[in-house]
Amino acid sequence: MHNKIQSIVEAKWFQNFIVILIVLSGVTMGMATSKDIMASPFGVFIHWFDIFVISVFTIEITLRIYVYKKEFFKDPWSLFDFSIVAISLIPASAGFEILRILRVLRLFRLITVVPSMRKIVTALLGVIPSMLSISALMALVFYVFAIMATQLYSETFPQWFGTLGDSFYTLFQVMTLESWSMGIVRPIMEQHPYAWMFFIPFIFIATFVMINLIIAVVVDAMGAIQDDGNTVLQQDIEVSKKCTIEEVQKIRDDISELKQLILVQNQIKEF
Repeated sequence: MHNKIQSIVEAKWFQNFIVILIVLSGVTMGMATSKDIMASPFGVFIHWFDIFVISVFTIEITLRIYVYKKEFFKDPWSLFDFSIVAISLIPASAGFEILRILRVLRLFRLITVVPSMRKIVTALLGVIPSMLSISALMALVFYVFAIMATQLYSETFPQWFGTLGDSFYTLFQVMTLESWSMGIVRPIMEQHPYAWMFFIPFIFIATFVMINLIIAVVVDAMGAIQDDGNTVLQQDIEVSKKCTIEEVQKIRDDISELKQLILVQNQIKEF
């Protein structure tokens, strides 16, 4: 019984079925945001389909726990699936509305079901320490420039630099290059002609240097995935090559034995 259930849980068709359910669930949840659709007869179908999806996910998680037992709770991806399904089972009573909204997180189950997505997320999680270092450096740059901006422009432009928090937000807008010139810097330069000497270095450091450092880390992580894939492929090729050589050698040995047998039979016939 255990082996049969395990074969079902690990079967390709079962995984594809779960993927289809996740995708359809995402479509119906998007449709559920329309009041007109939910007020129509189709809204009843969406409600019952949601119950069906939750039931299937619950059965799937239960079967996986039965098959893998303690190993299930040692796998972070399995715990992620378990948490999402548990959130989906929370009743729609008072005080739980926020958690009910988190049902949309079930779409993230695609990450655990699709191997390529899981590899990407795993690689990104692996570069978190580097990302934290870059984020800390960026926060330091923001803090220094925010203090300077508050001291320089708080009196003339309090709506943008009146407090340290306002300066942080304004500098973040400048970093994203969203209306930074016509919307912020040029109006400031009308009263502070040399303001460009403050904003240009900030944009160069925060946007062109820091953001590119983050991109470089992510690209390096993606390259590591490609390298791992090439290594696995190379190993598979070597194993296949070795097996092929062994099979060819075995065929040669069989042919050699067959030749010897034919020679012996011919000698017997001659006598």
